[in-house]
Amino acid sequence: MEWIFEPWPWYVSGPLIAIIMFLLIFIGKGFGMSSNLRTMCTMCGAGSKADFFDFDWKSQRWNLIVVAGAIIGGFIGANLLTYDLSVAINPKTIVSLEKLGFRSAGEAYLPAELFSWNALGEIKALIILLVGGVLIGFGARYAGGCTSGHAISGLSNLQLPSLIAVIGFFIGGLIMVHLLFPIIF
Repeated sequence: MEWIFEPWPWYVSGPLIAIIMFLLIFIGKGFGMSSNLRTMCTMCGAGSKADFFDFDWKSQRWNLIVVAGAIIGGFIGANLLTYDLSVAINPKTIVSLEKLGFRSAGEAYLPAELFSWNALGEIKALIILLVGGVLIGFGARYAGGCTSGHAISGLSNLQLPSLIAVIGFFIGGLIMVHLLFPIIF
């Protein structure tokens, strides 16, 4: 028996996200993934080295469960609920990506040229991943949160800094895709 699962439509998943955000606002919690790195560093003793990590990490245990759920849910979704790993993207985009050297464009969610064990042996892919990780980490810290924290939690709380951050995320993404991406590849 072959299981066929379709993505949830927006009118199901959107209200579910809204309900979760309402509950988090109601109990006084904020949602975000990047704050969990701070919590994990604090758990490992970083509070003795830097004041930024000196806080009661036990108050954030609930958010670590969210991370565990995201990891487990992502694994289940990718390995048990997905029968086709191809991505429905515009054929022109596939042609453009293939010209840049991405042979897996449209066939997988993550390009094998960057996200595979073989890619880790290539210095260019390794540098791109390391520099990208540092920039994302710096950006999340500088913006006071990550895209999920600002776009979901911050906008739900009607916070102007989150709106500014989300606009900055979109502008940065457009600059990356249209200006920097072709130069790098």
